[in-house]
Amino acid sequence: MKSSLLLATLLASIGLIACDRPTVVTNPPAVVATPPSTTVVPVPGPPGAPGPEGPKGDPGKSSTVVVTPPASGDTTTTTTTTPAPTK
Repeated sequence: MKSSLLLATLLASIGLIACDRPTVVTNPPAVVATPPSTTVVPVPGPPGAPGPEGPKGDPGKSSTVVVTPPASGDTTTTTTTTPAPTK
């Protein structure tokens, strides 16, 4: 029994090895040489006439707010807590 099982396994493996597998051959794609496309780049010409002058700002009026950070030597902090209401 052992030898017949071994012989069947051996024959099956030889039969699978003997099968012809088709070889896949891939051809590389054809390379088509195309000339580089030309790009039109605008070149600045002579300057034209200046445009109208814009509106002038009012002196001393600014919407910028400058906030200075606290000094680095000032390390005191104050914490206030409110007690919880009692029922």
